[in-house]
Amino acid sequence: MRRPSSLAGQLLARAAASLDRAVTLAVRVTSAEPEDEPALGSGHESRVRALRGILARHAELSLEHFYPEPRSIEPSLRDRGSTVPGRARTDLAWPSVEHTFLPELSAAYFRTLENRVAIARLLGRGAPRPVAILIHGYMLGRLSVEEHVWPIARLDALGFDVAFYVLPFHAARADPRRSGRPEFPGRDPRFANEGFRQAVTELRELVAWLLRRGHASVGVMGMSLGGYTAALAATVSAELAFAVPIIPLASLPDFAFEQGNLAEAAESSALEHRLLEEVHAVVSPVHRALLIPQERVLVVGAKADRITPLRHARRLAAHFHAPLVTFPGGHLIQLGRGAAFDSVAELLTRVRG
Repeated sequence: MRRPSSLAGQLLARAAASLDRAVTLAVRVTSAEPEDEPALGSGHESRVRALRGILARHAELSLEHFYPEPRSIEPSLRDRGSTVPGRARTDLAWPSVEHTFLPELSAAYFRTLENRVAIARLLGRGAPRPVAILIHGYMLGRLSVEEHVWPIARLDALGFDVAFYVLPFHAARADPRRSGRPEFPGRDPRFANEGFRQAVTELRELVAWLLRRGHASVGVMGMSLGGYTAALAATVSAELAFAVPIIPLASLPDFAFEQGNLAEAAESSALEHRLLEEVHAVVSPVHRALLIPQERVLVVGAKADRITPLRHARRLAAHFHAPLVTFPGGHLIQLGRGAAFDSVAELLTRVRG
């Protein structure tokens, strides 16, 4: 017979997986897309035609300079007090990118005024210390909540300041008049590409500002969509001290297939998947080379994850030739995450500047 603790663990893992499935279904059913949001179309032929059109447009403009050079920023600083003695909380804001890569997407992309400002929150103690930039998941990003989602006390004890970064079109950067899912990543792959371009550019600007401020080193950690963003940043910015994608999304086309968003027929689905891979290659961490040493990367996956299943973490770790650590829980109920963070702590201790 199995030990009761083992049986209980299995039951809890199943419950975690069931919650992941239920929440995914609820989001799909209740979050209707606005009619004016750019999309590929509803039929296979329409989607294929649109994807091929995007690829042709990329060829016209050349993706060599897809990511703009980061600017030297001077964020506005707002003291938010402290919830822990001796640890300051400072909100940062600075103007975001002014142009989209695809000029024809500019009007739709910049319609949300709130998203024109980059937002982060810095938690630190006295003199600047190494920084872990923490990137939230899909439909999250409220700073007051993120402070409870992440193991801040543990990072603090390791000697790290932390900076919460808010993804485009999320939380305080979302259109308050909009209901349902954020525009980013959205149904239109062009919008997703622009969102990741914006996020990576803002992260690079934040990293450079933190280094100028006197922080010895800066790395990134992200969960889910934030894990994808952290991994992507490590293929664009060589200045990062480390990258830790946690329960990460690894491939937008894979996720679209898993969610049943591609054609039903196998051959048609395979074609749509291949074209999406090509369209998203410029923002896909599994199609880009890592720019930081692989020993500074750690991927964390969840065995019972049914939102970004473990195969995403495995694919990302394999592509980066980086270690993968797992915990038994799910995407939302992260049972056993503390033990996985022991490996994260080991990495951070090793790379701390």
